[in-house]
Amino acid sequence: MVAITGGMGSGKSSVAAYLCEIGGARCLNADALCRQLLEPEAAGWLAVRKAFGGRFFLADQHIDRPLLRKVLFEDHEFRRELNTLLHPLVRNEITDCIEKEVGHLSQAEAQVQSQVRFVVEVPLLYEAHWEHDFPRIVVVYADAKACQRRIMLRDRISEAEAEKAIATQMSLPHKALLADHVIDNSGPWSDTCLQIRHLRNLLW
Repeated sequence: MVAITGGMGSGKSSVAAYLCEIGGARCLNADALCRQLLEPEAAGWLAVRKAFGGRFFLADQHIDRPLLRKVLFEDHEFRRELNTLLHPLVRNEITDCIEKEVGHLSQAEAQVQSQVRFVVEVPLLYEAHWEHDFPRIVVVYADAKACQRRIMLRDRISEAEAEKAIATQMSLPHKALLADHVIDNSGPWSDTCLQIRHLRNLLW
């Protein structure tokens, strides 16, 4: 099992997807699981409703994600409280998904451990202190300007908003120093792919 983390705009999802493709691994994404948990009546939705009342809910009872995101980046105490609510739920979902996937393997597949490969994308792995959950951690690195530019294009936000979003996470150079492996995604995607193919050979 391999965890992939990094910073906003570093290209974690692209690296995770390609590693899964060439490594024959099953992909899990913590952010996607969190979005599912925030659907109406799901565990995360219920937790947010209980903790914050109707503040972040639309008329149709869906969560107002743009408002939640805005407050998340502006209010440190709220971010800490929300993470305390949601991180354990996401962690349990990851464990459950892996157990279900392994349970669906045939007996022959289960006996060959090298065939049971998981790549789990966890953006806030170090911030959530989950580093001991994974035997191998890969940090996807990109220089600050590249990350900022990608966030602005992806989320259609200003430079100031992108800087504020990046500032809510542990610095990317610090994460890189803590990792078992680092993929530098600052340059052309073809260069990144070469690194990922080498990583696959190291991992499996």
